Amino acid sequence: MPELPEVESARAAIERAALGRKIADVDDSDTYECRPHAPGEIREALVGRSLVSAQRQGKFMWCETSGIGRSRTAGPELAIHLGMSGRLVITGPDGPGGGPATQTQGGDYLGTADPKGVLHPRNPAWNRFTLVFADGGELRLFDKRRLGRVRLDPDRSALGPDAQQITLAQFRDRLGRGSSAVKARLLDQSVVAGVGNLLADETLWQARISPQRPADELDDDELARLRRALRRATREAITNGGVHTGVFIAHRTRAGHCPRCGAEVHRATVGGRTTFWCPAEQE
Repeated sequence: MPELPEVESARAAIERAALGRKIADVDDSDTYECRPHAPGEIREALVGRSLVSAQRQGKFMWCETSGIGRSRTAGPELAIHLGMSGRLVITGPDGPGGGPATQTQGGDYLGTADPKGVLHPRNPAWNRFTLVFADGGELRLFDKRRLGRVRLDPDRSALGPDAQQITLAQFRDRLGRGSSAVKARLLDQSVVAGVGNLLADETLWQARISPQRPADELDDDELARLRRALRRATREAITNGGVHTGVFIAHRTRAGHCPRCGAEVHRATVGGRTTFWCPAEQE
């Protein structure tokens, strides 16, 4: 599913292409994607406003909205969760019929583009939520699996610090406690927000730490090394286009071998997720 780097690409797409554009209409008719809101409820709350900022904490993304007309009273926050395979497509002022150059996209990795860098159109039935701007453009949530979520005024109180922003002191205090496996602690969004299955495996491989190690057995130096690896793996994934670009990710297969030492990787379930690691280097 989209992890922090993919969600960051969607947030950045909103920031580049959707802020300050007046909302003229909203299609919130998908009752599953927009639950618990009734059809028309999100539309009523947003028409006449504009998105003024795009924020993210871990894998959780939301937009602040403006007042209506001359009102300086802010509108509700609009949360867009990408689910397993969500992607945002934002079209320019010439509307949805404009050319590919007018589209800004971000979110789940959809595979390679054609030689010109254009991702080809998908089934329009998989557009689950749409903001229609007064200039004719749109922001669409494309979600083939229909596992995304759109909500007003979301509750973020259960989230831990963002994986990119967490301090060393916070990381040692929050991650290095309890006897559960360190990978399970990394995946716990209340401990540190933003780490998914692939990013956890890449991070632990870079840090040379076994995913099965009890978290409270890691010393201060190992926790510092793990935090550095997490920040590096996250930064590299954002820069390179997603968690699928990690050095270790291509080797997460039954016949995979460690790209550093060549040892055959091990596979097991850790923290409820299928996990791969190098038994020779990750201790």
